[in-house]
Amino acid sequence: MRHYTGSILLSLLLTSAWWGGACGAPLPPPKRIVSLSPAVTEILFSLGLGGRVVGVTTVCDRPHEARSKTKVGGMANPSLEAIIALKPDLVVMTNDGNPKVISDRLAGLGIRTYAFTSKRLSELPAGIREMGQTVGAGPAADKLAGTMEKALRDAASSHPGASSPAAATGGRKALFVIWLTPLIVAGPGTIMDDAMKMSGLINIATDVKVAYPRFSLEAVIQRRPDLIIIGKGHDEMKTVSQGFLKSLSMLDAVKKGRVCFLDDALYRPGPRIPAGMAELDRCGNMP
Repeated sequence: MRHYTGSILLSLLLTSAWWGGACGAPLPPPKRIVSLSPAVTEILFSLGLGGRVVGVTTVCDRPHEARSKTKVGGMANPSLEAIIALKPDLVVMTNDGNPKVISDRLAGLGIRTYAFTSKRLSELPAGIREMGQTVGAGPAADKLAGTMEKALRDAASSHPGASSPAAATGGRKALFVIWLTPLIVAGPGTIMDDAMKMSGLINIATDVKVAYPRFSLEAVIQRRPDLIIIGKGHDEMKTVSQGFLKSLSMLDAVKKGRVCFLDDALYRPGPRIPAGMAELDRCGNMP
């Protein structure tokens, strides 16, 4: 059975960025919020606003309390009827997974929307603070953003010079697998790529032109990663990846067991990013 994360990733991969940010006018603190993104849902609950969240998508599975909220459909295809029935005074979206047409249609119905637009690690603290101001949770957002900033500083101090030109030739080469069939990997401009660089790793897909490129097995073999990182796109990722890894058995990463399985924290720009960074650091330190 595929993990919820699989649906999240497919929405992310199939939906292009579509709008620049929040509505121009300041919004009053909302009392009834619908979240159309699992990352947004995690942030809202972390800000202490779980009681105001009245609806979420079918892939909003964290924290556990979010699973009991009314479901309004998927990220890419939420039900407008279900959203309207909840009578929200704010629908919080993301431009990395929610189609622009949904925002347009909600606006046409007089329903206010807000876009959480932080797609890079460096943008996350400011994005959390901005959303906190919008939803009336400024102090809590400042605290959460501060936690993020500390995690990023700690990662940078643990790997001094990781972003320098020298690091681009002296670090361990790594492949971050997002999806297995077809093989989709983390490319430039993604949180995964940011995290890899911050952890002193060289992303073998950092030179491609798209954020989530399709790779062939031949391309992986040619680029010879020293480390293979496999994200949690399915619940049983260790099982479904066996054939993939067998096809790469000639690589030292496979021969020496440098294959690392991660949870989905780095897939969601939210409060679990520090945990995701710690996981990635563990992978980078594999012997």
